[in-house]
Amino acid sequence: MKFTTDKIVFDFCKDNTPIAAIDVPATIEVATKDCFSNQLREPGDTLDALDWDDTNPATGPIFINGAEPGDTLKVTIDKIDVDAKGTVCAIEGEGTIGHKVVGSHSKIVPVKDGFAEFSDDIKIPIKPMIGVIGVAPEEGSINCGTPGKHGGNMDNTMVCEGATLYFPVAVEGALLALGDVHAVMGDGEVGVTGLEIPADVTLTVEIIKGQAPEYPILENDEVFSVIVSKETVDEAAEAASELMLEFLKPRMEMQTEEIVMLMSLVGNVEICQIVDPLKTVRFVFPKKYMTRAEF
Repeated sequence: MKFTTDKIVFDFCKDNTPIAAIDVPATIEVATKDCFSNQLREPGDTLDALDWDDTNPATGPIFINGAEPGDTLKVTIDKIDVDAKGTVCAIEGEGTIGHKVVGSHSKIVPVKDGFAEFSDDIKIPIKPMIGVIGVAPEEGSINCGTPGKHGGNMDNTMVCEGATLYFPVAVEGALLALGDVHAVMGDGEVGVTGLEIPADVTLTVEIIKGQAPEYPILENDEVFSVIVSKETVDEAAEAASELMLEFLKPRMEMQTEEIVMLMSLVGNVEICQIVDPLKTVRFVFPKKYMTRAEF
């Protein structure tokens, strides 16, 4: 089953009309526009002419039959196929170092044979990842540029092929949507953009009845990670650490104090992004040290 970019949303909201309803488990293919809605695809396209109201689109939402509040939506990223070129920008006043930039600048970067050809001399191995993916919140509307408990614009480089995400279902049907794929991006996304690129994403979607996490959790072959977004990096780091401790307690044959010691030795607090309305941090813990390494 494939979903095209004919139907997109610019917010996560329970009132959005689903583009389809699917039974799960199911493997689906979702086409996505880049974060600029494909407005900066040619050398003559400029940020000055950009329609900013048409940015950060997400394909969806997709209604997941049987998903109810309190459940967990399990989404495995099987494959990300990116376009043959992407766009990266430096914009005055945007990002952590935008005050050093004068004017608005964009660059079209070819993608060929697994590399982003930034210049004749600089070819960067691509690592496609999904910037925006999530479900509808219980109340209100959250624009696709903002992360939170629902997921959204987490801009987490670990949201790549082979990763499984666990989202808390807050509304009937969950209302899954995604977009904002990057061919490559550094942790932090300090210049506001990764290599923004259209893509086709293949996902396997399942429901776990109950067990809804407070914030999204990511799993891959080696680690579990709790992903938290807050107003400050400090707040996000503290919350991610506390939630990882709570996640580990029933999965470790240790007292709390020993788990804290182990977290300090082998766990990592890592930045996802520091440029969105909320800042996103992940706490990453290796599965090999867990007694029961499962969600």
